[in-house]
Amino acid sequence: MTRTLTVAEIRVLGCLVEKELATPEYYPMTINALVNACNQKSNRAPVVAFDEAIVAEALESLRPLGLATQSAERGRAAKFCHNLYGKYRLDNAEMAVLAELLLRGPQTGGELRQRASRMQQLDSLEQVEEVLGELMNQEDPLVVKLPRQTGRKEHRYAQLLAGEPDIEELEQRAPAAILQVRAGNERIEGLEQELAELKTEMVELKATFEEFRQQFE
Repeated sequence: MTRTLTVAEIRVLGCLVEKELATPEYYPMTINALVNACNQKSNRAPVVAFDEAIVAEALESLRPLGLATQSAERGRAAKFCHNLYGKYRLDNAEMAVLAELLLRGPQTGGELRQRASRMQQLDSLEQVEEVLGELMNQEDPLVVKLPRQTGRKEHRYAQLLAGEPDIEELEQRAPAAILQVRAGNERIEGLEQELAELKTEMVELKATFEEFRQQFE
């Protein structure tokens, strides 16, 4: 590959791999099926609204790069498939992890194990780390380990087919995530305090009732 891929090319490539691994009975894919897959709202980040022209253009630009081909399968509509195995000699586990990064952006090893397992069984975090190592050690690395962000316990990984990730941009997203976590923690602390106060009131009510009952004994 001689250039970085566009957003549309990344999404189309990820969808082709996902379909082959998750639902092979519907693979290769027509342009119409690819449009629906690209625009799906679950397991996608960002959510997009591509039309047939965008998807067709992405396929045409992926073909000379050796990343996508038109299937020899005959039918009323042309069908397309990816060529990651032929291009990089990836196995299914490697393709599943890479596809997840193409479809949802930077993720931790734990997130990748959970999400990519819908395409290929991944038995442990150690296996995912081995897969990531293989992808990072390609002659042309396909994945990079990102610096750990403020407020995060684990490193995240990003695909490199779209070029080097913008670390500064990723860091700017971190404060919003941290604020969400803090807001959640504050809410939990508030609920815990309310519960403690209710418990205290219950103890006081029991004591009052016991004093009242003893007056009639």
